[in-house]
Amino acid sequence: MLGYLKHLYAEISEAILSKSVAAYPLLAKSALVLLGAIAVWAFFRRSLKAARKRMQKYEFVRIHNEIFGLIQRAVWYALIFVCGIYLVKLFRIPILEKVFYAGLIILLAVPVKDFTLLALRYLEANFIRKTESKIDDIVFDLLNKFSGVIIFAVAVLLALDVLGINVVPLVAGAGVAGIAIGFAAKDTLSNLIAGILLIVDRPFEIGDRIEVWSAPQGSSTWGDVIDIGIRGTKIRTTDNIVIIIPNNEIMKRDIVNYTTISTDIRVRIPIGVSYDTNIKKAKSAILGVAKTAEWVLKDRPPVVVVRQFGESSVDLELRVWIKDARRRMDTVSYMTDEIKEAFDREGIEIPYPKRDITITKASGGNGEKIYG
Repeated sequence: MLGYLKHLYAEISEAILSKSVAAYPLLAKSALVLLGAIAVWAFFRRSLKAARKRMQKYEFVRIHNEIFGLIQRAVWYALIFVCGIYLVKLFRIPILEKVFYAGLIILLAVPVKDFTLLALRYLEANFIRKTESKIDDIVFDLLNKFSGVIIFAVAVLLALDVLGINVVPLVAGAGVAGIAIGFAAKDTLSNLIAGILLIVDRPFEIGDRIEVWSAPQGSSTWGDVIDIGIRGTKIRTTDNIVIIIPNNEIMKRDIVNYTTISTDIRVRIPIGVSYDTNIKKAKSAILGVAKTAEWVLKDRPPVVVVRQFGESSVDLELRVWIKDARRRMDTVSYMTDEIKEAFDREGIEIPYPKRDITITKASGGNGEKIYG
């Protein structure tokens, strides 16, 4: 690149020296063109400012006020283009033509980028937000973030090609650099790919309630998905703690989703009664309590089953369907409290672990009493 710049400087110097005889007429014409362009630009800005004030009474103009900025930028680029073409043709220096066209390509990349972003915003507002699929959302998010970089990179490559610089080694070097960066940022790329897979597979949506395995010790272990990003997923637990989990960690684990099919879930509540208890009477008391909760589904009546015979209790289990999965813990708390009061009224014992200790007494050979 340094050698090319030296060569470029030598060519320009030689071209200017060769035209030194006719330099004054050319400089005079160039000055007139530049002064004319400045006058046109000043007149246009003043006229555009006056037009903006007069057209503020129209609602369309007030809503789309940025249109004046676009018009001003378009006229500015047009003046640069016209004056540049005239001056290049006037001096007839081939190397200056190459430099001008290369700079013009990079300059035009700015309005191309602005137009691309404007088109993406229009498509996103009028079409993408109305679709149920999340794939197009992630694609447009990536395009909004990287379209400018892509456009300027292409413009630079085209400008270098116009200047006569071989861009093949640069592209090859960029490929090698990209591989190196990929290895260095493998975790970030892993999260990016995992985020795309999450949106494609859709194991959960924003608003779903899922199990959180990385919650702080002693805090709630489930929460609602509030954002599915490129790098990680944000989950707000029922303790109002936001946990950001890397997407590649989510893809490695089992995902427990309580609301993906329906908000209706079945809650299981273990209950123990003593062996002396009338099981039918205990079941009736439990079912009576279960039917008092207004969020319990009526078309799926609660049931009570005997799970097993424990060491000191008969282990029952209440199985009840509720309308909202987010009330699971409320259901457990409500049923436990009400069943305890119902058992107290009915005289049903809730057992606790008991141990029977037997002490035997025997006499030794010398008449001593031995306890064991």
